Amino acid sequence: MKTKATLIIVVLLIAVFASAQKAGNFNGMDLNMGNLYRLSNAESRSISPENFTGEKGKGGMATLEEGSAARAARELGQGWKVNPYVLIEPGETFVLAEIEGEGVIQHIWMTPAGDYRGNVIRFYWDGEETPSVEVPVGDFFASGWGSGYEPQINSFAICVNPRSGFNSYWQMPFRNKCKITMENTDQKGLRLYYQIDYSLTDVPEDAAYFHAQFRHVDALPEGEVFTILDDIKGAGQFVGMYLARGAFNSGWFGEGEVKFFIDGDSEFPTICGTGEEDYFCGSYGYNDRRNEYDYEVYTPFSGPYTGFHYFRDLRKRPKYRSMIGQYRWHVMDPVRFKEDIRITIQSLGWKSEGRYKQLEDELSSVAYWYQSEPHQTFPEVQAFEELEITK
Repeated sequence: MKTKATLIIVVLLIAVFASAQKAGNFNGMDLNMGNLYRLSNAESRSISPENFTGEKGKGGMATLEEGSAARAARELGQGWKVNPYVLIEPGETFVLAEIEGEGVIQHIWMTPAGDYRGNVIRFYWDGEETPSVEVPVGDFFASGWGSGYEPQINSFAICVNPRSGFNSYWQMPFRNKCKITMENTDQKGLRLYYQIDYSLTDVPEDAAYFHAQFRHVDALPEGEVFTILDDIKGAGQFVGMYLARGAFNSGWFGEGEVKFFIDGDSEFPTICGTGEEDYFCGSYGYNDRRNEYDYEVYTPFSGPYTGFHYFRDLRKRPKYRSMIGQYRWHVMDPVRFKEDIRITIQSLGWKSEGRYKQLEDELSSVAYWYQSEPHQTFPEVQAFEELEITK
């Protein structure tokens, strides 16, 4: 009898396991080419101006009376691209998405027709009062130099496709609520096409929250280093950086070291790199050389984890000698911290006789990381007048 009872229990366990496998225990997160075949109970949803709530079967329902593109669709009517974008007035904060329940944002696409530095995107997780992400929209997508100066980026985390197709693939889990807003701090209205793709699913207990913070200085004072991230308390991992540099002078700009101060480091860091282009995984000044007009020329690149791009300011009275952008994603080598983290970069070039020269360039950065909540309050993003890039 005992053997028979044991056999019945084993059969039942196998049946339960098989049923669970068939239903899909996989939560649909941590996706890669090796697990795309797996079934999951995750529910796919998407928010856009054609479906502000992401509800099932509620897309494309805007009428001609309420649609932003009603004039273009006037001969076709409901269901024919009636409301593909929103208009955000100066001084207005618009709620792009508000999601109730447990899930994960897996992709964001948008193309903002406005001044990127004049529009700040914010993410709030699980009802928090202060945002976990607060960044001018262009910088969030590694495009800090504004409309008409978008790089082409082909990376795992961020893609920028011609001309201003901004894409984020950062995974952003939440447990009971997600809210995303866009504030227009410009004096002009913003036309915004966007789509936020997410899954409603079970989030692992050890999942941390996505964060991103912006910092900027008009001209780095002599003798100072630029702070990319500071006053971060809690446990987590740093996963990426975008750095925009407005170089005021000719010559090479990237000798400065990137330093990571982890879990109580004071004067000296745990991680200290060997130079700016080294940290962004290039070498020897990105193959810097001079062209026939005596301007510096570099070799740009865009890869899965790292990239470099630059624009030349050739006006008669230019503000910048060069406008530079660099990104590095720590996807395969996250920098983990248990208590706190601070990140800085030196601004160094060369002067005569092979001596370093401190550069007082304009610098902007976005730091991307995951951490447990609660988080510290971020430094306030400066007013648009302080961030605006005049061309």
